[in-house]
Amino acid sequence: MDFPMFHLDWLNNRFLIAVIAILHVLINHGLAVGYIPYITWMEYKGLKNSKSDEITDMKWDAFIYKKMKVAFIITTTIGAMTGVGIWFSASLVSPSSIASLIRVFFWAWFIEWFVFVTEVVLILIYFLTWKNSNKSLSAKMRHIRFGWFLAVFSWITMAIIVAILGFMMDPGNWNEHHSLLNGFSNPIYLPQLAFRTPTAMLVAGLFGMLLTVIFGKKEPELRAKGIKYAGIWILCWAPLSLIGAIIYWNVLPEAMIANMSTAVGTMQFSEYYDLLKIIIIVAISLVLVLATFAFLKPSRVKIWMVIIPCFCAFGFLGVFERVREFIRKPYVIGGYMYSNLLREEDYPLYKKEGILKFATYASTSEINESNKIQAGRDVFMLTCSRCHTTKGVNSITYVFERMYGFGKPLDVASVAGYIPNMHMGRTYMPPFPGNDKELDALAHFIKSLQTSGESLEGVQSKGVQVNPINSVETFKK
Repeated sequence: MDFPMFHLDWLNNRFLIAVIAILHVLINHGLAVGYIPYITWMEYKGLKNSKSDEITDMKWDAFIYKKMKVAFIITTTIGAMTGVGIWFSASLVSPSSIASLIRVFFWAWFIEWFVFVTEVVLILIYFLTWKNSNKSLSAKMRHIRFGWFLAVFSWITMAIIVAILGFMMDPGNWNEHHSLLNGFSNPIYLPQLAFRTPTAMLVAGLFGMLLTVIFGKKEPELRAKGIKYAGIWILCWAPLSLIGAIIYWNVLPEAMIANMSTAVGTMQFSEYYDLLKIIIIVAISLVLVLATFAFLKPSRVKIWMVIIPCFCAFGFLGVFERVREFIRKPYVIGGYMYSNLLREEDYPLYKKEGILKFATYASTSEINESNKIQAGRDVFMLTCSRCHTTKGVNSITYVFERMYGFGKPLDVASVAGYIPNMHMGRTYMPPFPGNDKELDALAHFIKSLQTSGESLEGVQSKGVQVNPINSVETFKK
């Protein structure tokens, strides 16, 4: 409530973050953390398998360079933009949580920035000096070492960020002892890292196999060799990914596991959750079958055989990110801050005196008959708009109409009766924080949306409005 509220009523605020974040994770895991060591290993294979009078196998080296070029272009353009985009969108949509995380992990992010800059320098050196490295054996060996250094720094970047992601899910004992060390040593950190690392390697192997099939049409010998190596790579990392997934699953709190069926889709989709688990098992089996076939019969691998498992793997990674973000609800930072950006410890005060009194940016702090709808609009913006819209994605009117019947006027008393208890049936929703007057105003506002069709405007559209009791003029008086 200390920040003006940005709001996209047609898209849903968190959906904006989700689209950017999922795209970034696909690139970061598939083309950076996992792909760089994969490519470096492939380059080393060219050096190792070269003839005695060669520095490296030049045909193989040129073939691997083509695959690295794809990763270089994507990571330094889309990857870089989505990385910045996460910061930009999260700062707009969830400024209070970002501010809290910066206070806890300032020095971790400070170190991560230096690691990231080093990573950028190394990838530039690695890619741009590739061709010149073939002039001597020492230059080639030095270039491969640069590749391994780059792989390590890419992994360190992920390792730091995963600590923060784990903290947001379960801060552990940080709520009692506020320190960076306690935040970093949260119970989900290492298990999540143990899952993400081999999974990134596995996805990179699939992507590398896909590029091998595409670029190797005119080079059947190189194509077969590249497919076989990719199969070996996947088979080596797949068991570790499975073990990591089991460890990760076993440390998830029960409340998060209870949210799982809804996290992968919607309330209506939850009945098909068992079917989804079967689809995931089939997808994983397809990847393993492909890798085994690629190892045994590399020359017989067709592009469609690779596209389907590759699509499944990237799709699974996207679903994983969607689920990870959802299951921590009703919190954005576990046990500390709810997804509406209000701290759990402040709820008793809000319930007693109301949230409008403490909101820096609101049109009113006192509710009466003449301003009830406007006050309800402010309450909705402060308590509901991080996840709901008025008529867009996850529309609040659609939610209530689905409950009480489409085409029927909403009953204010029924809406007001449901909201204080909604978190008991829908455990992923935070409790309503306001007092009785604010609850009544919110219910009237939701009912008014049925007839008005109003689109809720964020601060980016309507400008900043300071709560009268928190204005400079009031303080001067």
